[in-house]
Amino acid sequence: MPTACVTSSASRIHLVSERLEITRPGQEGDPEPDRPVRREVPLRDLDRLIVSEGASLSGAALAELLRRGIPVSLLGWNGHFLGDFQPVTPAHGAWRLRQYRSNLDGSFGLWIAGKLVAAKIYNQRRCLQRFAANRKLDVAPTLEHLGALLSDTYRSETLDTLRGYEGAAAARYFRQWADFLPADFPFERRTTRPPLNAVNACLSFGSTLLYHEAVSAVHARGLDPALGFLHVTEDGRWSLALDLIEPFRPVLIEALALDLFSHQILEEKHFHPREGGIYLNDEGRARFIVQYERRMERQFMSEFAGHRTTLRQQLEDSVLALKRALEQPEGFEAFLMN
Repeated sequence: MPTACVTSSASRIHLVSERLEITRPGQEGDPEPDRPVRREVPLRDLDRLIVSEGASLSGAALAELLRRGIPVSLLGWNGHFLGDFQPVTPAHGAWRLRQYRSNLDGSFGLWIAGKLVAAKIYNQRRCLQRFAANRKLDVAPTLEHLGALLSDTYRSETLDTLRGYEGAAAARYFRQWADFLPADFPFERRTTRPPLNAVNACLSFGSTLLYHEAVSAVHARGLDPALGFLHVTEDGRWSLALDLIEPFRPVLIEALALDLFSHQILEEKHFHPREGGIYLNDEGRARFIVQYERRMERQFMSEFAGHRTTLRQQLEDSVLALKRALEQPEGFEAFLMN
């Protein structure tokens, strides 16, 4: 159980010996609805804890989690992260100096950003090929268009040009991607703040989970997650984390959303309108997180890594690859799916 998620706002989390004890009031549908529900999570099996607002976490439990190097994230009612408790990491002043110098080097930034965009477009093409394998949909024109844009990324001489190719690829990809959704869940365009339908709610929530996982991974390895290459460095966001998750979006977030709707794991009852948007409710978020974790931890043989791995390991390897690139830029490779 690398990630434990406590989504019930009435839950209480306490430390008992070397495990977390999680209790919540009984609910309709429980075997004994009049009795509290208790679950235990051994700390040795835990890598990360996500807690919804309204739940309570004891000071002793928080201290032990941080002592063991386990980050804790607080999730708002709308699925947005409110903040993190990060374990103390060793000082990495020399590495951060290398990172700051590299961030000011335009050629280095273009090289890294180009690798990330190329990997994202490559993965978009591969995902569409897989989606179409068992469906009678002609994706050949879209694949050809994405292939041309992929070739163009290698010739980009500026970041603005590169971002233009990325945007054009995303627009064409999502038009084709939407054809694989069930008719009950139409998708016209990507909307984020707020998400305006159930599909956008899933894409936004999944992106938030992945983004904050990348932030924790970058922090843990001594780098500054605010200094981006593809995404402009600016106050109020962790731009490097946004950079690193781009190749993972088609493989994880968008593929997962299709599965959730196609297999009716998520239905209309798992969403609710609030403050002008559509959001997953508590049960919907719980279902999403279970499937997200399964996909992140599912082992596969990577043709590019040359060994068995998981998407979570590949995300962590991407952070390490960027760190190595601060000394040897030519060796940087972004995540590519089989």
